[in-house]
Amino acid sequence: MSDPVFRPAAPDDVPALRALIESAYRGDSAKAGWTHEADLLEGQRTDEAELRDILADASRLLLLAEIDGALIGCVQVADQGEGLAYLGLLTVDPARQAGGLGRRLIDAAEAEAAARFAATRMEMTVIRQRVELIAWYERRGYRLTGETRPFPLDDPRFGLPRTRDLAFVVLEKAL
Repeated sequence: MSDPVFRPAAPDDVPALRALIESAYRGDSAKAGWTHEADLLEGQRTDEAELRDILADASRLLLLAEIDGALIGCVQVADQGEGLAYLGLLTVDPARQAGGLGRRLIDAAEAEAAARFAATRMEMTVIRQRVELIAWYERRGYRLTGETRPFPLDDPRFGLPRTRDLAFVVLEKAL
């Protein structure tokens, strides 16, 4: 197998990107991997309009990972100002999870945050019930800040909660 190639997403990538994200976060296909939210949320994870908004925003970047031209992963980096960047939408094709691609996507995102946005810190939010995923990020050097943020329970753009006690924890890492 070839090494993955990382590149910024382009508008033509949006349909495939949305399909990849949905397959990794929601529904039965997501359950093939270990990082899904399918037990916590139903419905969509994102839509093409949101992805196009990210691509049109100079303060945000969607990085793609491809092998032999096939989309296998992505990650978003967003400039938050004052040396802070946000990592989101980390996605690995469920059939390729647990093979090191997530780590490589995080490394690429951190490098882009530092180079493109002069970030010295990266933060992310994770649904608090996803303890295994939080532990995985901690092994990558991220630390819980003690801050929590509300989950948009009544915004169908983020999915339909199976439980009403969802909230985000905030993790941060110095770059």
